[in-house]
Amino acid sequence: MSGFQLNTVPVLSRTSLDRAEDLRSDEQALKAGWAQAKLLRMNKRGQVRVDNGTVVLEAALTLAPERAPEAVFLGVDDGTHLWAVRDNTIEGTLADLRAYGSTLDLDDFGTGLLSTAIALLNWHDKASFSAVDGTPTSSANGGWSRISETGHEDFPRTDPAVICLIHDGGDRVLLARQHTWPQGLFSLLAGFVEAGESLERCVEREIKEEVGVDVREIRYLGSQPWPFPRSLMLGFAAVADPDQPLAFHDGEIAEAYWFTRDEVRAALAAGAWGSPTGATGGEAKLLLPGSISIARTIVESWAAES
Repeated sequence: MSGFQLNTVPVLSRTSLDRAEDLRSDEQALKAGWAQAKLLRMNKRGQVRVDNGTVVLEAALTLAPERAPEAVFLGVDDGTHLWAVRDNTIEGTLADLRAYGSTLDLDDFGTGLLSTAIALLNWHDKASFSAVDGTPTSSANGGWSRISETGHEDFPRTDPAVICLIHDGGDRVLLARQHTWPQGLFSLLAGFVEAGESLERCVEREIKEEVGVDVREIRYLGSQPWPFPRSLMLGFAAVADPDQPLAFHDGEIAEAYWFTRDEVRAALAAGAWGSPTGATGGEAKLLLPGSISIARTIVESWAAES
C-alpha cells in the first residue's frame, strides 16, 4: 500500500503552452508580433474576464498601438503572440483560477496560460526595486526579468513548498484543518522549504511542527506550480504511526484526524461533501481540496489503491 504513485498529472502541471523562450530577448520579433497578438487582462485578485466559462483574450492593440513595456510575454499559440497585463479596471463576468478553476472551461493550454500569467504578474508587483542595490527596476526580456539602474538583473522568484500525504502503510490517512478554513475542510500538511534545508528534511520538520508526528519512508510523488502568489508545490508521501499522539505545536492546525480509505472514497464520490465519521468517533463532515490542487490528485491516487 505504501508504494502508491500519482495516477494522473496534477491539473496545473498539464500545460501545453508554448513558452517560446527564444523570442523573449528578440525585441524585433516581439514588436513585429504585437499587431496580431492576444492579450489577457488580469486584476490584482487574479481575476480575468470570462464569457460562458471561457477566458477572454483581447487584441493586444486594445492596450497600446505598439509593444507595451508593462505587458509580459506568455508564449505563442499557432503563431500568435500571447501577452498578459495587470488591469484593475476590467469589468464584466470575472473569475479566478484558484476559486473557479474547476468550473472554468480550461484545457491544458488554458491552465498553463493562467498559471504563468498569475506567477509573472505577481512577481512584477513585488519587484519594482532591486533587492541587491535598491534602485528602481524595469521590465526586460518580455517580462521574464527586471534590470536595475545599475545593471543588475533579477529573475522571477519561485518559492518551493512541500505537501505530504501521511498514511499508516495501510488504509488510514492523516488529514488536517487550519484555523482559517471552513468547518469540515481537511487537506494534506504543507509548508515552505527553509534556507539550507533538503526537501525530505522539510517534510519531517513541517509534520512534526504542525501535528507532532514522526514520519518515515518519505517518497517524492510529483510537483505542480501554485502561483498564489508564486509557489511550486512538491508532493510527497510518508508513513507515520496512528497511535502517536497528535500535538499542534505551531498553532496553525485547528484539528486533525486519521480517516479510513473508505471514508475518503465516500467524500470523493460525493463531490464536495461526504459524511464519514472521524477516528475520534464524532461526526465529521469531510470536504476535500479542490480539483486544481495537487493535494486533490494525491488524495485521489491514494484512495484508488485497492
